[in-house]
Amino acid sequence: MVNTESEITLLVDGAPRRLTVDNRVTLLDALRDRLGVTSPKKGCDHGQCGACTVLLDGRRVTTCLTFAVACDGAEVTTSAGLAVDGRLHPLHQAFLDHDGFQCGYCTPGQICSAAGVLDEARAGWPSAVTADVRTTPSLGEEEIRERMSGNLCRCGAYVNIVAAISEVAGKGEAGP
Repeated sequence: MVNTESEITLLVDGAPRRLTVDNRVTLLDALRDRLGVTSPKKGCDHGQCGACTVLLDGRRVTTCLTFAVACDGAEVTTSAGLAVDGRLHPLHQAFLDHDGFQCGYCTPGQICSAAGVLDEARAGWPSAVTADVRTTPSLGEEEIRERMSGNLCRCGAYVNIVAAISEVAGKGEAGP
């Protein structure tokens, strides 16, 4: 008989969480259904919309395409986990200031992805539109749009989302 369940430990928004999951369960379903962490949203369930984006060991991932068992021992940071001691993360505040959301459904994934974008650019990772891959990319509008292209907003708040990320990037404020 094959064992179809595994016991895993995740560090979710700073808190260790231990659970037993079916080996086929996605990280999204483990977070939402088993741990009650509702910040990542189930949108397309095919990795196409980005609503389920979190930071996994500091890198952005779509949780609907990630098996929970593959994350044993990993640190999971959701949009809610970016806040520190009840204070909004600079991206949270910028999204509020620039009205970077309308219905808000995609916002947690957008914010996690934006935090990843800031870290990637700071680390010097180029994108498809980076003019000179030998230099640290500048997060202008085109660069932000390219890097955020995996996160969809049905309401069309893209102009405001880009403005929010631009503001935080311009201040040199970090991701998580």
